[in-house]
Amino acid sequence: MKFLLDENVDRAYKIQLLQQVSQLEDMIIGEAGAPPKGTLDPKVLEWCEQNDFVLVTNNRSSMPVHLAEHLASDRHIPGILILNANLSIGRNLEELILIALAAFDQEFQDRIEHLPLP
Repeated sequence: MKFLLDENVDRAYKIQLLQQVSQLEDMIIGEAGAPPKGTLDPKVLEWCEQNDFVLVTNNRSSMPVHLAEHLASDRHIPGILILNANLSIGRNLEELILIALAAFDQEFQDRIEHLPLP
């Protein structure tokens, strides 16, 4: 599984994910190879689709609308995971690591899931 971290996600997530799951590929918007900072959400979803990355974001309000529009255009996305602002970074990281290690291929395709998973 590959994660693209939204530009508003704390960089500590990237650092900790790499330290704890070295085989996990993760990028953050704004770094080389990822969409540049300021990329609009619909373009971020297109990039995730083209590059097979699950988007990790804290954007609860507009992302469902953008996903609906993306899907209505007969497009797909590997998934969107929304961090929980009421959880610590450590607890959100535990959830992300569990997902990275235990999720089935395409388990989150075309879906938004809020952390923690039920």
